[in-house]
Amino acid sequence: MPSGRFVGISALMALVILAIAWGFWPRPVLVETSIVARRPLRITIEEEGKTRVKDRYMLYAPVAGYLRRIDLEVGDVVELGQPLALIDPLPPTVLDPRSRAEAEARVAAARSALARVKASARQARAEAEHASVEFRRREELMTRSLISRSEFDQARSRMLALKAAAQAANSAIEVAHFDLEAAQAALRYSAVADTSKPVETVQVRSPIGGRVLNIEQKSAGVVPAGHLLLEVGDTHNLEIEVEVLSHDAIRIEPGGRVLLERWGGNDILEGIVRIIKPTGFTKISALGVEEQRVVVVADIRSASEIWRRLGDGYRVEAKFIVWEQPEALTVASNALFRHNDGRAVFVVENGRARLRSVRTGQSNGLLTEILEGLVLGEKVIDHPDDAIDEGTRVASFGS
Repeated sequence: MPSGRFVGISALMALVILAIAWGFWPRPVLVETSIVARRPLRITIEEEGKTRVKDRYMLYAPVAGYLRRIDLEVGDVVELGQPLALIDPLPPTVLDPRSRAEAEARVAAARSALARVKASARQARAEAEHASVEFRRREELMTRSLISRSEFDQARSRMLALKAAAQAANSAIEVAHFDLEAAQAALRYSAVADTSKPVETVQVRSPIGGRVLNIEQKSAGVVPAGHLLLEVGDTHNLEIEVEVLSHDAIRIEPGGRVLLERWGGNDILEGIVRIIKPTGFTKISALGVEEQRVVVVADIRSASEIWRRLGDGYRVEAKFIVWEQPEALTVASNALFRHNDGRAVFVVENGRARLRSVRTGQSNGLLTEILEGLVLGEKVIDHPDDAIDEGTRVASFGS
């Protein structure tokens, strides 16, 4: 019989051999896994945008004049037809001594001209009356055949010519009166003249009920015709303006859904794309890169009670939904890798990794749609590395 010492040594050697074998025995690779499942999958384009008043009215001065101070403030509520700005006629200039002397001289000259044309008119009327009397005499002699027809026609022609001259002289009197009034106006309406006559004021009225968005000129002063005074609009009628990259704008369709987030409220607002502008523009990004962008305009469809605190120019984050499937067969995108000009995953079967080629559909970066190659409920390996190959023993973390 073997001695006890031999049995102990044999047992110790057996334990050593088992320990060495266990140390070199291939162990399963610890991996992260996820389940192939049906989940809602949504493809979106995300960009920052801003709100703007849909109907913005720019109010300009219709005439040149003197603008009275505008008492409104930005944000004030205005009614349809409410006077927002008042424009008075331009005040006359101040006459310096030389200008006043010239104006007084023009008044004196106008008075002299009026006296001259009045004297000429009296002379013309006298000559016309004498010609009329002479014509009546010639007419009586003509009836008696005491003068020739030629003499009668000459008398008639002279009478008509002198009557026309008298009428022209009367018109010249009216012109001289107007010239005198024009010359006197320069003195009567100078800036130092004291006049209590009311002036005609032009009112600039609000074309819409809403709020004042901007006041370009608040203080009183002279304004030319066409000068911008203020802007008004209805802040309850807003739209969203988003600048998207041109290659993303191709994927957005008019009528598509838009989700508006991080606008300041707790709810996600619903919107719909109204227009995609057909022209793009170049914009420099924060990194100094030139980008071609396109303006997309969307309408807010959520109840106005939710976003009533929004105003013009507020920031929002817009998510344009370009594709959506509520029950898509999906897998984590990080489980996919390139294989033979296609895509593949490692599926866990009986504790071993099995290579499986798949055909993919849409992807949002986190989840990818599976069209062929996987079935519901299968377990795939996330982030497979070079240690994973066909048939490799694997074990999930925590298992």
